[in-house]
Amino acid sequence: MVQTKSSSESPRIQRPKIKEFKLNALLEVTKAINSNVPTSELLKIFEEIVRYNLGIGKLVLYSNAEDGWRCLLQYGVDESFTHIDVDREFAGINGIRTIDFSHRSLDKSFEIIIPVFHKESPLAYVLIGDINEHESGMSAAIKHLPFVQTLTNLIIVAIENKKLAKENLRQAAMNRELELAWEMQRMLFPASLPNDEFLEMHAVYLPHQQVGGDYYDFIRLNESEIAFCVADVSGKGVPAALLMSNFQASLRILLQHIPSLSDLVRELNTRVMDNAKGEKFITLFLAKYNTVTRMLNYVNAGHNPPLLVGGESVNLLTVGCTGIGMFDELHKVKEGVINVEHDTTIFCYTDGLVEQEDARGSEFGLQLLQQLILANAHNSPEVINQSIISCLVHHKGEKDYVDDIALFSCRLK
Repeated sequence: MVQTKSSSESPRIQRPKIKEFKLNALLEVTKAINSNVPTSELLKIFEEIVRYNLGIGKLVLYSNAEDGWRCLLQYGVDESFTHIDVDREFAGINGIRTIDFSHRSLDKSFEIIIPVFHKESPLAYVLIGDINEHESGMSAAIKHLPFVQTLTNLIIVAIENKKLAKENLRQAAMNRELELAWEMQRMLFPASLPNDEFLEMHAVYLPHQQVGGDYYDFIRLNESEIAFCVADVSGKGVPAALLMSNFQASLRILLQHIPSLSDLVRELNTRVMDNAKGEKFITLFLAKYNTVTRMLNYVNAGHNPPLLVGGESVNLLTVGCTGIGMFDELHKVKEGVINVEHDTTIFCYTDGLVEQEDARGSEFGLQLLQQLILANAHNSPEVINQSIISCLVHHKGEKDYVDDIALFSCRLK
């Protein structure tokens, strides 16, 4: 154990035991680090060694943190030394030395500066003064400054490692929470999509982060009617996912009680305004299809227009209103009505698809999407989606995805 004294006593260490003292000091610090003692305890041990065993009467320890330099420890001087411009005062100092400071009070209070580096980056600076050469019992204390440098390095690295460990734990907990959020969000999507004599559907969802605000759904209303939709919340991440989960619950309930799509969209607008307070909005394409009458009714609430492919033509489904949650009330909501031909394909998507850029900044775009849909109109919805994703991956190259992406393909047989 390192020998320590109170400030009123004169520490004495016999010369033959100097090496033993240094080894014991380093051993004590190492044991404290391995025991994961608090930072305050590490600094206390450091102060006891340099102040009472080495006879250093004044000291300030600066540490380079992520938010800039900060004073970890100071004794023997007033608080003014905790707020100096460290970068300006100590620039170019890479070894132990005496120095003339531009900050004149530093000259008067300190004699030596001890830098601690990792490669070429400064980790810490120690200012020391009032070195008691005669009372320390360790011969000339100035000879032990490399030991102080080693000790400081050990303490600073340990403190930084503690910070990194805490940050890693925090990040791991956050990742776990996001994984749970993603599991919850997956429950919003239909467990399966139909593939029968009337309908064939397939969907793909690529979240930009672990969770996102894109959403698609399929709801069977009765024996002859189905509803499907694609939606996109403004923004990304957990806030968008939370609003979308609330929206999905509202949509599924209201679909059972409000036959008119225009009335349904108005009610959804009211609920989104109540929940988001105008800070977020949702674009939505919502459709009903009757497998007997082959009538498709839809409302496009500010969403990217789905593509309806029949024969050799592509039509954009644009009839509707503004996005949901943009205004307190939706006064004008138009409803599109289409008599669907056999073997018609409807392709729905979110803006992350067409807005994805390549290395030159060119967007994937609606024109390329139309060409791909026409070229694959005879294929199944799954093949259509796979072809588009493959083309998108080739288009973006090394660039990251810029947004969530949802694809929803429906073949009305």
